[in-house]
Amino acid sequence: MPRTVADAQRELRELLRRDVPIDYIPQGALADRPVRSSAVLILFGALDQVPARGALAGSEREGVPAELDVLLTRRADGMRHHPGQIAFPGGGVEAGDADRGATALREAHEETGLDPAGVELLGSLPEIHIPVSNNLVTPVIGWWSRPSEVAADHSESVEVFRAPVAELLDPASRGTSVLRRPGATFRGPAFRLDERFGGRIVWGFTGILLSALFDELGWAVPWDREQRFEVRG
Repeated sequence: MPRTVADAQRELRELLRRDVPIDYIPQGALADRPVRSSAVLILFGALDQVPARGALAGSEREGVPAELDVLLTRRADGMRHHPGQIAFPGGGVEAGDADRGATALREAHEETGLDPAGVELLGSLPEIHIPVSNNLVTPVIGWWSRPSEVAADHSESVEVFRAPVAELLDPASRGTSVLRRPGATFRGPAFRLDERFGGRIVWGFTGILLSALFDELGWAVPWDREQRFEVRG
């Protein structure tokens, strides 16, 4: 468990030197559209102005630094896929993108206004196929070395916030999302955000990625998988 943000950055670098298994269980049928390559930015940083709350924040025995955070957005309700869901900034590859890292940075800038020059890209996780949108998504992990102001573009994103990692790891905030559809029920790891972030549930692709990262980093602590969060999507 990292004691400082420098420890967290080092552990993220070390993680990307080995294979990271992502146990992604599709939550829906294959979309009727051509497959598309995309990238998302999983951006960690340190934000002193938003202290973490909860049992793990600043604990003497365990817990990540209270100022360690991750950038999240809430997608616009009018989006074709994953409307209204909490997500990492990201989107489809365009012809001018040099690589998937460039795609992730461009999309994050468009959706949140962040300055790409202040982001250090640490590396990428293996590509993941999301059937419901028929996207091949490359998760790109970054570190916010020089944080900049962010704001929703109100086109793709309607909210942008930096969620303290300690709050996400708090067992009281963790549970299993339950998505009920005709003939099928889908379950996966999920996180409930603090009320100052609307108390929204982070689930689906974003919840699965965060959970897998925290497990592989050794940051996760035992949580109650019987706690259920009913979601719609």
